[in-house]
Amino acid sequence: MDSVQIETTAPLALEFTQIASPPTAIARISKDTIRTSLQASTADSVLASVYSLGTGGILLSNLLVELGASPVVFGMLSSIPMLVNLIQPLGAYLSERSTSRFQYSLRTHGIGRLLWLILVIGIVSVSLQVIDAHQLVILTLLIVLFSNLLGGLGTASWLSWVAMIVPRRLRGRYFGTRNSAASLTNLVCVPMAGLVVSHWYGGTLQGYGIVLLVSVVFGIMGLGCQSFQVDMNPQLQNTYYGKSSPTSEIQSEVAKDESSEALQSIHLPQDQSTNSIWKNSNFLIFLLYFSFWTLAVNLSSPFFNLYMLNTLNLDVSYVTIYNSLQAGATLLMLILWGKLADKIGNRPILICIGILVGVTPLLWLGIGVNRFDIWLWLPLLHILTGGTWAAIDLCSNNIQLGIAPIKNQSIYFAIAAAVAGVSGALGTTIGSFIVQFAQSGGLLSLFVLSGLFRLIALVPLMFLQEPGRA
Repeated sequence: MDSVQIETTAPLALEFTQIASPPTAIARISKDTIRTSLQASTADSVLASVYSLGTGGILLSNLLVELGASPVVFGMLSSIPMLVNLIQPLGAYLSERSTSRFQYSLRTHGIGRLLWLILVIGIVSVSLQVIDAHQLVILTLLIVLFSNLLGGLGTASWLSWVAMIVPRRLRGRYFGTRNSAASLTNLVCVPMAGLVVSHWYGGTLQGYGIVLLVSVVFGIMGLGCQSFQVDMNPQLQNTYYGKSSPTSEIQSEVAKDESSEALQSIHLPQDQSTNSIWKNSNFLIFLLYFSFWTLAVNLSSPFFNLYMLNTLNLDVSYVTIYNSLQAGATLLMLILWGKLADKIGNRPILICIGILVGVTPLLWLGIGVNRFDIWLWLPLLHILTGGTWAAIDLCSNNIQLGIAPIKNQSIYFAIAAAVAGVSGALGTTIGSFIVQFAQSGGLLSLFVLSGLFRLIALVPLMFLQEPGRA
């Protein structure tokens, strides 16, 4: 999730405080350590992108198409990663009782990534006719399930870790740079992987097995990069910041030159415990938006690749090129969106770009197998998608980081992910059944329904108050 230059402006020259053991010991971390942590996190995102392209996305969808999977299986493939977010509150609870964010990440994400080696063995077994295609489909779904369960246990902890490292006022620019590096990796690697899969001399199944093996290796290397990030002790973090000011010392040291009014609204009061989460109206409004938006998006998003591979019968190499164009658009726009978010806030961008994302599914109507659509309309559509979703993903992440307080921060992230996971899985499930049992035009009807729901989902944003903004 190539070397990318991390922008380190004046605020990074300030030292910040990390919680050390024993709790009374406060270690000063130099600006070089901050810079190293940010660079390590960026390198992790690059290597994680290689891991993700082999364990999800178009290549995994193409594997299921080759194995003759039904639309319901595609729905399950997309809903499982969201549904397992229900386990995130448990993961947050466990992580807050650990003593090291890094060690906890190794135990969750590390094991989850290694599980994909079982699928490599399964592909070899199909080639040797030890198991059949149907059994491999079931094995794939099981690996997706358990890998994402382990990832769900560690996601909230990882997000809380990064939130403590990245200075608040640089979040837009830093995450823009970090995500741009990941998009550049997708831009380069996705078409290469697609060519390997489609032109492997042993067939597409074996080609995918090779790509998957390489992806897992890169995924493990990405976890190794996390060892260069400054570690955090969750127990001491909660103990210390639970007794300190409304802002963490990390954030207040970095932002101490900002106005007192902005400082007071960076985080909610730290005496809020997990029991008062449901009294936090701003957080509840965000949950309403996030959950309904996830449902609306996932009504259709898992089925765009299916539409191209199955309905339009396009070769996987074409689809990987489209996905690369989408990654390229994301790469070009992320840094711009990051700087703009730091300047005007995340909420206005979410509203304006959200409207454009809402009408995007309607642009798929009428696409057919002709030169104009294949060589012009589909590429332009993917470029539009990449540019707009760069803003949605970045600003949604930033606004969530701003709303959650420091104490028990991972609990807030976990609850948001769990609620969105359930609604997203529900959207995917509804979409898969519409496609499976509709008499005709099921996919196109689904695209229209998804576009309508996306526009409705933006309404709660009108009432959301972004921390630090008027």
